[in-house]
Amino acid sequence: MDPATLAGLILLLGVVVGIVFSVPIAIVIGSATFLAAIPLLGMEQAVLVTAQRMFTGINSFPLLAIPLFVLAGVIMNNGGIAARLVDAAKVLTGRMPASLAQTNIVANSLFGAVSGAAVAAAAAVGNVMNGRMVTEGYDRRFAAAVNVASAPSGMLVPPSNTFIVYSLVSSTSIAALFMAGLFPGLLWAIACMVVVYLYARKQPGKLKSTERVSVRQGLRIIWRAVPSLLMIVIVVGGILGGQFTATESAAIAVVYCLLLSALYRTIKVRELPGILLDAGRTTAIVMLLVGVSTALSFVMSFARIPDIISDAVLGFTDSSVVVLILMMVILIVVGTFMDPTPAILIFVPIFLPIVTEFGIDPVHFGAMVVMNLSLGVITPPVGNVLFVGARLANLRIEPVITKLWPFLLAILLALFVVVFVPQISLWLPQTMGLM
Repeated sequence: MDPATLAGLILLLGVVVGIVFSVPIAIVIGSATFLAAIPLLGMEQAVLVTAQRMFTGINSFPLLAIPLFVLAGVIMNNGGIAARLVDAAKVLTGRMPASLAQTNIVANSLFGAVSGAAVAAAAAVGNVMNGRMVTEGYDRRFAAAVNVASAPSGMLVPPSNTFIVYSLVSSTSIAALFMAGLFPGLLWAIACMVVVYLYARKQPGKLKSTERVSVRQGLRIIWRAVPSLLMIVIVVGGILGGQFTATESAAIAVVYCLLLSALYRTIKVRELPGILLDAGRTTAIVMLLVGVSTALSFVMSFARIPDIISDAVLGFTDSSVVVLILMMVILIVVGTFMDPTPAILIFVPIFLPIVTEFGIDPVHFGAMVVMNLSLGVITPPVGNVLFVGARLANLRIEPVITKLWPFLLAILLALFVVVFVPQISLWLPQTMGLM
């Protein structure tokens, strides 16, 4: 057996065995990469090259935006921002059927956009909304499912850490990707709202909120939330206007969040070390995933695995529709076992040359990939948002999943609309002259 084939088998078996035995995905990827490099390079070179590639993978100035956005999200999560955004969302959805559930969806979209993290959105908004929804007569399982299903919409709405990772792999404009994710993110939220509306139709009169807000109160509540939402305007507007890079905008976001928390008096100085530690833990996980995934990409390239897959796909069909469906199915399956960051670092270098061969724009493909992989954070067995949402509702994941599947079907339908209607993701960046 030639070394390249042996390396491919080692990679495949290493990942499968690691997942079966619930080994952390970073350890799985790192171990499989090192073992696969041995038949290609020899033991001594495998050790050296794997370590070098891991360091090279994280030694990137644009990647500094990720820990800074993570820190900004943690500050906002601890700074009382969620309650203000929930109140503002309640004003916007107060007259809709199942208004509290609709409020949860809108609040998750707002907080996810501000914090850039689906887990942070599910935790912050769920803490505020779960009790309210159960008190108003909602099934606890359905309340948890609404929170879980809507949280990832913020991963698409700018600013988004996932798009930053895709930009590094694909050499695509971050500004264009940010704008490309806006409408797919809104489509995700709308899909969830439609499911809630249909759910409310089956229970007429049961899920009407008892709270009523006057016009004056509503304007006051929205005004209180404006400073939090301004962060999106400052960060994204600065990038689009060319005033600063994504990394610089992330630093500005941290400073802005600190000033906002000081203004609200929601964070004490003695709490800052814990906030930094929390952000550091998340950053360490993300950077380890980036490092081992970069090493894996190198080993796969050295073994010509991307070329083999590309030739096989192009030899199998000449239809761009079939290719896109095949890739979306693969990414959906991969997303259930792997976080979006390593999945992008591993599969985008393989798939991107194929889609460009069919004339598919890398920005459009980026929106497809990020939306697809965002599904994985709410599906078992590795869906961290699913586990967080279930824990907040004091439920096991099984009863939550029974109420989650209609949302998954609606989001899947929205995904295929984004896949086959390119202008949903391309219209805004093209109109703004970013492409």
